[in-house]
Amino acid sequence: QVQLVESGGGLVQAGGSLRLSCAASGSIFSIKIMSWYRQAPGKQRELVAAITSDGDTNYKDSVKNRFTISRDNAKNTVYLQMNSLKPEDTAVYYCNSRVILGSSNYDYWGQGTQVTVSS
Repeated sequence: QVQLVESGGGLVQAGGSLRLSCAASGSIFSIKIMSWYRQAPGKQRELVAAITSDGDTNYKDSVKNRFTISRDNAKNTVYLQMNSLKPEDTAVYYCNSRVILGSSNYDYWGQGTQVTVSS
């Protein structure tokens, strides 16, 4: 089991910045991938950024060069630095951890944190 607690959401004007944090606890040694997803009203949840246990990263095209995902292994925390925010970035942001055991994947989710970007 993995527990995830997010923080750092809020209201910001377009062009501003926010940093989201996701603190993991529990069976963290088994986490292979940490990701940030978001879900806007009336839309499906989508992957924003991911980082593997090896430090490889992947981003949604629309956030490349604006968002940066990073991890602090000593604090068991993953961050999402969001710069040059746009109104279309408004969504609930969820932290996800994926545990891979053999051929099985297990996904754990945080409670979500609201990000609202005003124009």
